[in-house]
Amino acid sequence: MDLRKIQRTGGGTFFVCLPKEWAARNGLDKSSVVALSETADGRLFVDAKYNVERAPQVAVIHPSPLLDREIMGKYLLGYDVIRVEAKDRIISEDLERIKQSKSRLIGLEVVEEDYSKVVMQSLLEPSAYPPDKILQREHSIAASMHRDAVTALIEGDGHLAKNVIARDVEVNRLYFLLVRILRTVIQNPGLSEKLGILLIDCLDYRLTASLVEAIGDKSVQLADVAIELKGVKIGRDLAQLLLRLHKVAFDTHENALKAMFVRDISLAEALRNERKTVESLVNEIESLGHKGYSDIAPQVLTAAASIQQIYGHGVDVADLVMPKIP
Repeated sequence: MDLRKIQRTGGGTFFVCLPKEWAARNGLDKSSVVALSETADGRLFVDAKYNVERAPQVAVIHPSPLLDREIMGKYLLGYDVIRVEAKDRIISEDLERIKQSKSRLIGLEVVEEDYSKVVMQSLLEPSAYPPDKILQREHSIAASMHRDAVTALIEGDGHLAKNVIARDVEVNRLYFLLVRILRTVIQNPGLSEKLGILLIDCLDYRLTASLVEAIGDKSVQLADVAIELKGVKIGRDLAQLLLRLHKVAFDTHENALKAMFVRDISLAEALRNERKTVESLVNEIESLGHKGYSDIAPQVLTAAASIQQIYGHGVDVADLVMPKIP
């Protein structure tokens, strides 16, 4: 860090001298123009290359047992172009892994391909994807999965359960997209102004997105239970307990996201108070399941545990709610 004193002209204008070495590295001289931009937290950024188009970031990787993970890693790190290059030719198994990886990552498309290389390019414009909108969409799908998974469980609807499982792919795609956008924002602070997000909020968005993705995963577990029961409907008394548990969990993550976006810490704090209610309902379900539904008790208890964990993820989101900045 280079600390410099602010000076003032006779006319009242404030000025500070730029480091000579920095100016030389960026080709600045007398009469050169730089761009100044202020962030929401009051910082000033000096950009010497504001009118220079950013060169695409290119990553080159080679086929390996970790090929799909490497492609995803480069995507999440914000690379614009990902080149998969082989010494001789890319075998069919690796081509399939490339195809599967691409399908999980929004905006990544193959732009060039031959026997020894596949070039993929991200067609995303980060400023067109506000993180709050991506997170809201991710949660909207995960919430619908949660609701429909419980419905499939109660009504013995295997078709609806399979539909829930299929939707998890889109939740994962949105999660990966959000991680990419947030990392791009962190590396390009000026982008935070365009997207309306403070750099300090990026970590909370990332954690929240991860918790929402976990809600989707737990909903898949609920759907798996519904499929395992093979159409067997749960008795009315047990079903009512499961629905009550579901309502508490569902309302918790719905209100937690709402509290996060409006920074309502009183609403977030209130969600903790449902913990005893959740534990009591789980105990009732366990007791009733063993007494009157011993044939399906393992599946019902697995479902109750998944819903309880969904509630926990909602509370974890609420814990990230911060008060409004004055």
